[in-house]
Amino acid sequence: MRPKTLFSHLSSDLPAGLVVFLVALPLCLGIALASGAPLFSGIIAGVIGGIVVGMLSGSHTSVSGPAAGLTVIVLNAINELGAFDVFLLAVFLAGLFQFVMGIVKAGVIGYYFPTSVIKGMLAGIGIILIIKQIPYALGVSDGGSLAEYIPLVNDWETVNDLRNLGQDLGWGAIIITAVSLGILVLWDKPFMKRVSYIKLFPGPLIVVVFGILINQLFNVSAPSMYLEESNRVILPIVDSWEGFKGLFTFPDFSEIFNSDVWLAAITIGIIASLETLLSLEAADKIDPYKRISPPNKELIAQGTGNMVNGLIGGLPVTAVIVRSSANVNSGAKTKISAIFHGILLFGSVFLIPGILNLIPLASLAAILLQVGYKLARFSLFKSQVKLGWDQFLPFIITILGIVLFDLLIGIGLGMGVAIVYILLRNFQNSHFEEKYIKEKGETIKITLSEEVSFLNKGALMKALDEIPDGKHVIIDGSKSKVIDYDVLEVIENFKTNAPSRNIDVDTIKIRGIKIDGLH
Repeated sequence: MRPKTLFSHLSSDLPAGLVVFLVALPLCLGIALASGAPLFSGIIAGVIGGIVVGMLSGSHTSVSGPAAGLTVIVLNAINELGAFDVFLLAVFLAGLFQFVMGIVKAGVIGYYFPTSVIKGMLAGIGIILIIKQIPYALGVSDGGSLAEYIPLVNDWETVNDLRNLGQDLGWGAIIITAVSLGILVLWDKPFMKRVSYIKLFPGPLIVVVFGILINQLFNVSAPSMYLEESNRVILPIVDSWEGFKGLFTFPDFSEIFNSDVWLAAITIGIIASLETLLSLEAADKIDPYKRISPPNKELIAQGTGNMVNGLIGGLPVTAVIVRSSANVNSGAKTKISAIFHGILLFGSVFLIPGILNLIPLASLAAILLQVGYKLARFSLFKSQVKLGWDQFLPFIITILGIVLFDLLIGIGLGMGVAIVYILLRNFQNSHFEEKYIKEKGETIKITLSEEVSFLNKGALMKALDEIPDGKHVIIDGSKSKVIDYDVLEVIENFKTNAPSRNIDVDTIKIRGIKIDGLH
């Protein structure tokens, strides 16, 4: 039975919202860390994704927030634009772009990107996410040395930089990372998922708690391993109204005519929309009530959320399947759970900032290493190989383009390869031939497919050129709904030249056209 009103299932929605909050809190901080943005911007994004997007969305199961799929874009954009407030302008414009897309009902955009390219995009982002967390996981991220170990995505010196890590290893961070990864692997085991109360304690939350405890133990028993403030979360502690206002960063509208800002905005808008629509579809599939979420309304909600984020200092948000699946699995019935999780995130900034500032960055790095691995897991590569070259090649080309160059180039290369395969299939599937013996001799019948466009012109010309002289040819268009002018021109030219090759041509349901005065 479907929920009747938003507030009719608070007994299910509020506990589910609490679980989503516990999942989202470390992810908001971790994604901000991976994006090279102020950590508080991740909290802002989580709050806006929960409250603003949650209220406007037509989905009852999807939960929005800062997404791992945007980390590479955000990191590059902040570096290229040179200032966080300029980047916020790009976030605002990206939200405006999404809002307009929703208004003009462009929610079908996701259908025009091949699955192989989308999977390649996410896998490429996962690989970069892993690479970027290595310094934090190994404890070499303190102070100014951080930039030495985290070059831009397309910096070819990445490998050389990583070779220099050995002399600066932080064993405290390494131990915390190892324990954290062990907990995350354990929490993902099927036997753990069968324990009902385990669902109340998400793996990322346990990782954060253990990270804090281990670091405090180091402080007492092994001070040399203790992670100081520079290797922990740093959030502002609010103790006044002025302090509260100081939490927010505002966009620099003076850069509105900067072409780099617009390029970043369009990139964020398109990728965020794609990730949202994919996550929305996935969330609908696991919804026990099988409700269908309106994609255009979702784009309007996401666009509004990102405009607000851009105005007050938040990272861009998307619908996120990790939060959404936690929401559904925790028994959520309506979108009240998503809104409640946003309220809890907002409250955490005022109620427990001191505790949040104890979280080691190594704990967040471990969480993101797992997220990166799930995006680029080995089984994904195996499944793409089994699907054949037409799926694997666009997939792997997209990954290589993203890792070696940047995200847009990777997607462009993957789309180019996918289009080549589409053209090849069109070239091959324009028609089929039949041969049989009649009184006139051997007859060759060419039956055109249902839709024959200019893409099929080459294949048809090749087939007609290969017909031996002296044959009887029937070109049958009775099954075709659309025959492009280019194809009709090829057929008319063949009919015109057929007598010189002693070929007798008959056509079925193919209209004649004029070519240079000939019929």
